[in-house]
Amino acid sequence: MLGDLIASLRDDDPRAAVLGSRRGGRTVVRATRGDLHRLVTGYAAALHARGLVAGDTVGVAVRPGPRSLAVLLAAYHLGLRVAVLDPTAGPDVLLARLTLAQPRLVLADAAAQAVAGWAAPLARRAHLALPDLAALAPAVTIGRRLPGSAPALPPAPGPRPRGHDGDGDAVVVFTSGTTSKPRAVVHTRASVTAGMRLVHDLVRPAPERPVLGGTFFVLVPSLSGGAPVALPAGRPARLVRQAARLAPQATYLTPPQLRAALAAGIRFTGRVYSGSAPVSAELLARVRRAGADEAWGVYALTEVFPAAAVEATAKARHEGDGDLAGELLPGVRARTDAHGQLLLAGPNAAHRYLGEEPREWIATGDIGRVRDGRVVLGGRCKDMILRGAENIYPGLYEPALHVPGVELAVLVGVPAGDGDERVVAVVQPAAGVSAEAVRAALRAPLDRMGAARPDSVVLADVPLAGRSRKPDRAAAARLAAAS
Repeated sequence: MLGDLIASLRDDDPRAAVLGSRRGGRTVVRATRGDLHRLVTGYAAALHARGLVAGDTVGVAVRPGPRSLAVLLAAYHLGLRVAVLDPTAGPDVLLARLTLAQPRLVLADAAAQAVAGWAAPLARRAHLALPDLAALAPAVTIGRRLPGSAPALPPAPGPRPRGHDGDGDAVVVFTSGTTSKPRAVVHTRASVTAGMRLVHDLVRPAPERPVLGGTFFVLVPSLSGGAPVALPAGRPARLVRQAARLAPQATYLTPPQLRAALAAGIRFTGRVYSGSAPVSAELLARVRRAGADEAWGVYALTEVFPAAAVEATAKARHEGDGDLAGELLPGVRARTDAHGQLLLAGPNAAHRYLGEEPREWIATGDIGRVRDGRVVLGGRCKDMILRGAENIYPGLYEPALHVPGVELAVLVGVPAGDGDERVVAVVQPAAGVSAEAVRAALRAPLDRMGAARPDSVVLADVPLAGRSRKPDRAAAARLAAAS
């Protein structure tokens, strides 16, 4: 699909590709498809002129936008492997990760270099930090260069170099591990393409109508379908205005983004998709009530993107324990191991972890079951709570706590001595909902939890962490212990 998109771009195509903010009552076009063609061609020529060849690794730290999209497409065209630089990881961890990936060149915009240099004290307040990029590999600046930045790498003139024909590594995404032993997911050109085809078929982008979403896995399939794309505004109030102005045919937001947008009064159009963290039936129902024609929860991992999907109506009908992740998408296979852990395989599955042998089945870390192509999750294996003789998997019971008036809820274990734990529900009320109303709404679901019924309920904001702002269970457990 990436190759098809690159081949479809034309120098004289005036159609919008990337939309920006509003100016003078009109939506600004940040890049046309012709602009994107010239950027992809120019960056491919520039990287080729630097002597990079298929199989070489480049580190990329460029803010989302037309240039970052063009750089990634140019790297794919040449058969380069992209190692994603995450400024939230911390400089020591990032340095260890990039040492493992061994990039020949680091592509960074001036903002990323400022985070690593003169703006580091300010960036740390926003939990952003990068090591000295020159310590990783020779660095170049993508886009506007500022004083102190590395030398610029402008798009080069001339024809596009010949593209790489074949498979090979496409992207390295670091997910976990320690400074001494980082862990990274390696996707090939084939697995990236397979994943994007699944996204395309799920989102069903129609030409000319905007798609609102900020991830590469959403942007490329949408552009391939002829739809212009827009990156979601960071502030909820701006996102509300952006959605009203664009009336997108499809929107992809993470659950925290959805909750913030709903609290700000957003009205949705078309189909809305959410993933990267658990998506409750109540949250999807709220999205539908806010105007969406369809509201989808997408189950995906960095290793397998996407794996399954469920629409709000089907999720609301689910009865029994666990969280319905939905129907497996075409080509994705699932089974469980002897411990009940869900395993996934398919053409869109990662090839291997960096430095390890290839594997067919990906261990998700989720407890789950599969029946008739439907996946029901029971929580993370590592999140199991031991109370008395009972092994309690929070994911089996947390969906029942997401009743109207509840924004977010998690079950955590708090040490109770002798290796035992107390079960505490940390429940975040929705804005404007009283504590009394929340406790009243929770009585029935708590009564149905049987042996997993929590010892206490704490009403508080659920701590979040990471790029996708998932619930931070360790922090929630500390909060519960202190309450």
